[in-house]
Amino acid sequence: MSAWRVAAVFPGQGAQFVGMGRAAYEAFPEVRDIFERADRALGFSITRLCFEGPAEELQRTEITQPAILTVSCALYAVLAARGFRPDVTAGLSLGEYSAAVAAGALDFEDAVRLVRRRGRYMQEAVPEGRGAMAAILGLPDEVVEAVCAEAAAGETVRAANYNCPGQVVISGTRAAVERAVALARERGARRAVALPVSAPFHCELMRPAAARLAPELKALPWREPTCPVVANVDAQPRATADGLREALLRQVEAPVRWSQSVREMADRGVRLFVEIGPGTALTGFVRRIAPEAEAVSCQGPEDLGNVFASISGGLLK
Repeated sequence: MSAWRVAAVFPGQGAQFVGMGRAAYEAFPEVRDIFERADRALGFSITRLCFEGPAEELQRTEITQPAILTVSCALYAVLAARGFRPDVTAGLSLGEYSAAVAAGALDFEDAVRLVRRRGRYMQEAVPEGRGAMAAILGLPDEVVEAVCAEAAAGETVRAANYNCPGQVVISGTRAAVERAVALARERGARRAVALPVSAPFHCELMRPAAARLAPELKALPWREPTCPVVANVDAQPRATADGLREALLRQVEAPVRWSQSVREMADRGVRLFVEIGPGTALTGFVRRIAPEAEAVSCQGPEDLGNVFASISGGLLK
């Protein structure tokens, strides 16, 4: 496989905020087109929810997921219309669906409908209040894994997101997560705090959601991706439709290996990571994982200049 130089990366759940995408919607016809297509595909106005909220509605998982995907794909459409062609794509959890759309493997309408159902299935997999997630900061990955193993005591708790060195999110049953948080503090974690999430994502408690999603992923009309998509499940590229579909299914109950994914892309030659969508969390992660690379974010019209200035510096083929 040839070396990669430019990666498009897409955010996951948690990046949402009321007003996201509005400035780009007002500035670019490509963004208006994507939002209009999303509204038609979903049968309600995701545009209004993105721009006006309320925040409580936007934070519902089955709304959050199509909302973030819509904003991300709309911004990507602006870049693509101006000649942006990444060598590889990747996304954090939900963002892997945006990456699949950007790589041409999945139609936008199919993706936005699917992630709404994905959000619903994930929410319904565990009774409210039974699961929890927490962020552990300042401990090596292997220490967090050992803490989870010790805290499980017959229940479920595991590393769910390897975000960047020194930042791991854990997921599982509420009591086991609470035990792991206490142990992490004893082991010297800089911070160990519960996260305000509605379900314990990326652990085996999500198995019922994966079972419901499997036939829907299989039924979609997939195409071969135009560039590789680095998968969350193992930080390895998927260059076929079958491989990408399988990775997206496994991802529901498997850890998100984001730190390893960025490292893989950087080791293969990526020197520019363009985060496309709401928020700038991935840009911060990339700078910690691969400080030798450049990372820029694109979440509105004001960011286009920075993106294309980075590209024109000889980083794009």
